[in-house]
Amino acid sequence: MAETIGVEVVYALKDRQEIASVKLPKGATIKDAVEASGMMEKYPEISLEKTGNKVGIYAKLAPLTTEVRDRDRIEIYRPLIADPKEVRRKRAKEGKVMKKGGGEADTDEGAASE
Repeated sequence: MAETIGVEVVYALKDRQEIASVKLPKGATIKDAVEASGMMEKYPEISLEKTGNKVGIYAKLAPLTTEVRDRDRIEIYRPLIADPKEVRRKRAKEGKVMKKGGGEADTDEGAASE
């Protein structure tokens, strides 16, 4: 009998996380795991084409041909809504000051001197 491994395939939506546990033969790839999970049928927006969704194992990007190991967590990433660099450039151009952590800094100087 061929040895099998168990992995989780995860797809994060805006409001929830979809998780599928699958059993695969030893030597299976990320692509095999995603296809076996049924995620692509359930969420047609997922694409494994070259320009499609990126994938990874435990938050580290990996190619579809990467061999998975027992208990790996394969993650399917959604495309970014906005380019973070472009958002920062726009804020800088508008003169907005950002505090550490990404929120807008308090710029009310009157409150600081009271």
